[in-house]
Amino acid sequence: MLEVEVRQMATAFLIHQDRVLMMKKAKSKIFHFEFWGGIGGHMEPNELNYPMEASYREIEEETGIKKDDIKNFKLNYILLENNSGEIRQQYVYFGETRHMNVRPSDEGELYWISKNELSSLYTSKMIGLTLEHYLTHTNNTPNILLGAMMTNNESKPEIQWSIINETFGF
Repeated sequence: MLEVEVRQMATAFLIHQDRVLMMKKAKSKIFHFEFWGGIGGHMEPNELNYPMEASYREIEEETGIKKDDIKNFKLNYILLENNSGEIRQQYVYFGETRHMNVRPSDEGELYWISKNELSSLYTSKMIGLTLEHYLTHTNNTPNILLGAMMTNNESKPEIQWSIINETFGF
């Protein structure tokens, strides 16, 4: 029997006017080259049922931005991906900041990137497709979208999106 490890992560994209806070990393466990991502990381064992709290913790640790400086913080996406036999579940939040003041991070370099420049950054395929989806949809709905990485008939990676509806009591 093949045992599959599950890795849970929380990621945030903070917006100030028309700019998104992105982190440029020299390399990671996945990539051995420079790439871009949001603010976040692996959830601690005590955060597994509280991904929003994990996200707030990561934001403060990596940027210095405090919870009180963020408004309209919302879970927009839950992403699933099978990567080398490991299931990765990522909770992706978007929110607005009152200011652009960040402190240097040990995790990577922080930059405020114009929304229309995001598609030119080298990101993971999953994050790139998620940002593209977010920017091309008004996303003012209360829905949370579940995204699963798939390969289409041309062997091109894509995300299959599904709305996670609230359950209705019967």
